[in-house]
Amino acid sequence: MEAAQAFTKPFIGDQFPETAVHTTLGELVLPTSYQGHWFVLFSHPGDFTPVCTTEFVAFQKRMPEFKTLNTYLIGLSVEQVYSHLKWIEWIQQNLKVEITFPIIADSLGHLAMRLGMIHPTMGTRTVRSVYIVDTTGKIRLILTYPENVGRNIDEILRAVKALQTADSNQAATPANWPKNELIGDRIIIPAPKTVQEAKKRADQAQSGEIQCYDWWLCSKPLS
Repeated sequence: MEAAQAFTKPFIGDQFPETAVHTTLGELVLPTSYQGHWFVLFSHPGDFTPVCTTEFVAFQKRMPEFKTLNTYLIGLSVEQVYSHLKWIEWIQQNLKVEITFPIIADSLGHLAMRLGMIHPTMGTRTVRSVYIVDTTGKIRLILTYPENVGRNIDEILRAVKALQTADSNQAATPANWPKNELIGDRIIIPAPKTVQEAKKRADQAQSGEIQCYDWWLCSKPLS
């Protein structure tokens, strides 16, 4: 634990720290094992707990949607793999849901500490952290939920879609995308940085190529 505390918590835009982990599906090296893919790493306070159980079922049921986005799921808690395996067995037997994504057994809490998943007042129990990592191993989004509030899996799925859409279109997504109150599922064009770019933007709006509220707030349909 003391060695892990020497690390500085990574931020959005940082590379995910190279780490070998033991999971319910065998050994992995993050982020190398998922090179060329996105992944969502999420920590949970503990196995055999009510909120965490509902989250794992919800994640599993949305796995096909994550897969269509070239995105893998990975769970984590500060427990041994035996506890994970027994919990998975209980979920399958009692809830009829087979958990097919790996769960990291971070029994000493090294990775959890390195990622800032353990609150100083919570002992070894991890908070509900979410790390979304892209195909290059770069951290693109970090979310943290308290222990008594379950995650909105649909929002995490939406965030992955929004990140990928923004990347592929070199644009930004508005609030509540793709159901924004002003521009619907359109995407926001980066604001111009020069007078010339601003004039071009105005010309594009005039011709109907793009839609603008002003030269700094313009949108276009998905390409």
